[in-house]
Amino acid sequence: MSTNRYQNELSKSGIYSFFSAYNNNEINYDHFYQLMDNKDAFKIIKNDLKDSSSIFLQNSFSIERKIKPTTATVQRPNVIMITMESFSADFMKTFGNNQGITPVLDSLAKESVLFTNMYATGTRTVRGMEALSLAIPPTPGNSIVRRKNNDQLTTIGSIFSQQGYDTSFFYGGDGYFDNMNKYFGNNGYNIIDRNRNAFAKENYLAPRTSIDDRNITFENAWGICDEDLYNEVIRKSDQQYKSGKPFYDFVMTTSNHRPFTYPDGKIDIPSGSGREGAVKYTDYAIGAFLKKIKNKPWYKNTVIVIVADHCASSAGKNEIDISKYHIPAMIVNLQDKQSLKIDKMCSQIDLYPTLFNFLGWKYTSNLYGKNVLSDNYIPRIFVGTYQKLAYMENDDLVILSPQQKVETFKYIQGKNDQIAVLPKPEIVRRAIANYQTAYYLYKNNGLKQNQKK
Repeated sequence: MSTNRYQNELSKSGIYSFFSAYNNNEINYDHFYQLMDNKDAFKIIKNDLKDSSSIFLQNSFSIERKIKPTTATVQRPNVIMITMESFSADFMKTFGNNQGITPVLDSLAKESVLFTNMYATGTRTVRGMEALSLAIPPTPGNSIVRRKNNDQLTTIGSIFSQQGYDTSFFYGGDGYFDNMNKYFGNNGYNIIDRNRNAFAKENYLAPRTSIDDRNITFENAWGICDEDLYNEVIRKSDQQYKSGKPFYDFVMTTSNHRPFTYPDGKIDIPSGSGREGAVKYTDYAIGAFLKKIKNKPWYKNTVIVIVADHCASSAGKNEIDISKYHIPAMIVNLQDKQSLKIDKMCSQIDLYPTLFNFLGWKYTSNLYGKNVLSDNYIPRIFVGTYQKLAYMENDDLVILSPQQKVETFKYIQGKNDQIAVLPKPEIVRRAIANYQTAYYLYKNNGLKQNQKK
């Protein structure tokens, strides 16, 4: 092997390289992106994650730490997360839309913990799932949800499990798609989905419940309508409440997806007529769900998290268009937090660390996400495509690309402009350190529970 990367790549079998990349669903960060010494990278990350509420457990290449809350009151409510398919922030009146297609969400935004400046990490559902279940920056290639060796990880679900919760993954389609069932099933989540591929062989530890045909009123190529999915969540929640065990549900919707079809007679936009109708039906179904559960005995002690997996489109005037990653996120029915607006710029990966602090939890963290309300929180986000990785701190934007390329910009949010500027070395180093260490931890089992290495 040569020390020259280009010679090594040219000497490979093209067919072998193609199928290797396809099979592994990843791009080797160490081979194609600018690097620093791992000791320096982890020193930067630990300094970045360090605050008065955390104690690191290892001196090695690890971010594992104990988190203690900043509040003395401990709450253990049920938590249901509604992950809205392809839902951009700019669909909502709250963020400037004048079409009137999200009346329910706009109403909820006024009486919830609202994140006004949150950004998705990617442009695919599995990337959003990665951010919302692992709270790590996106590593190059495909989401960890689709990769090998992605079992027994320290996930949001495992943190709930350590707190005594029953954890479940609900999906309106067949979770065989995009490796979702295998990922969630091997990370402690029960599976509830639409089993339409009876001959597909999957290997995971969790039990799987197929949504019964009798409970389905509408279905398209992507899965059952959101109302039917929420009814399944209600049925399972009733059972879990009777068992006396708190529950955490990751609910992935499908209605806001092409072909944009949904049950007739629910909203004033005909089914199949376009994105606006699917958005309005998604909003309507959330409202119908909340109406049904408000009289349930378990609702008073249940928090509803509503967040998008990614935006409806990523194309814009910039190669990585920051505005196309802006998503809505809110926490509904959180005790003593009925109306709180969080305007700090933050990432999808910060959602649960912030919620856990609200709940007053002590837990072991392997997460890159932070409590947004921490005194030393510095606004920053991570966004990526398959190859390009962006880190933005305040308005300083760094984009890392293959061939060790580094670009730096000043981001003008009001105009959505990116102006090329000379790099700030300390911010470039933080960008590299975040992505390099996230890739290192995944490849070296550093994201596994109990740090098996």
